[in-house]
Amino acid sequence: MITRRQLLIALGCSLAAPLVSFAQQRPAKIFQLGFLSPTSASGAASSLNELRAGLRDLGYVEGKNIHIDFRGAEGKYERLPALAGELVDLKVDVIVAAAMPAIKAAQRATNAIPIVMVQAADPVDAGVITSLSRPGANITGLSDINVDLSSKYLELMRVAVPKLASVAVLVNPGHPNHPNELKNIRAAASSTGVHISAVHASAASQIEPTFNAMTRAQSGALIVLPDGFFRTHMSRIADFAMKNRLPTMLWSRELVEAGGLMSYGQNLGEHYRRAATYVDKILKGAKPGDLPVEQPTKLEFVVNLKTANAIGLTTVQDLLFRADKVIQ
Repeated sequence: MITRRQLLIALGCSLAAPLVSFAQQRPAKIFQLGFLSPTSASGAASSLNELRAGLRDLGYVEGKNIHIDFRGAEGKYERLPALAGELVDLKVDVIVAAAMPAIKAAQRATNAIPIVMVQAADPVDAGVITSLSRPGANITGLSDINVDLSSKYLELMRVAVPKLASVAVLVNPGHPNHPNELKNIRAAASSTGVHISAVHASAASQIEPTFNAMTRAQSGALIVLPDGFFRTHMSRIADFAMKNRLPTMLWSRELVEAGGLMSYGQNLGEHYRRAATYVDKILKGAKPGDLPVEQPTKLEFVVNLKTANAIGLTTVQDLLFRADKVIQ
């Protein structure tokens, strides 16, 4: 015989079971992450993949608990404000902004949505943050030191070409950091006798005239300043350099792997993986303005041996001796 107490317990269990089952089946929140880049989807692919890898390491899987909305300006910086506005309208939880043009566009678009910056050159001087230790407002992330490294580009180029007389520096007039980087290169060249010729391009239609200007100037080498527009058109730049047997100095290991001669700077892949840790902390409730900005702790000099041989570089052993990484 079932007692009244036993009957109540049985009824309670039968009612609770569907509630427990419902709680277990309730879908996890899917966070919305915006990615704003000055370059194209293909140009940002490796960086985005590194960010994804960093997020996976922290338990975020696209389609399961996070969704990434990519917006790329394809080297047309004037598009960045509208693209940043699109991410704001989507009400994303966090915006990852790559390089200063995108960072500033995101900053102008919102003071509420957290922004994680990557490849941020001199963010304090640029007025993006208050300080590295306490950035303030809605921005944090990782800075770079490309402006400080720019004089090193010339030093390494003179190792590649000891009798170097003339260097072309590819500059984007629309990039906020390029004036200072060019200034540093000119200062480094002042005591060497090397002539620095700045060539400008900010649109696809200007690339061919820029190549012609370098040819007329009989430049002995090419320094390409860090820039999303140049990354978008890197295959054209690399083809021109190879055809004219020009040694090239770049800012990213990825571009050397794609056929450039050499690069000097931080490992950007590692920086995008580190950006994932900022995203994670913010999604868990941290305020971006309280998270200190990271600076590079490791720099690497990368040389493409295949490219060196293809352009007939005779000093390749001197470069390999200095290189942290050699692309075969």
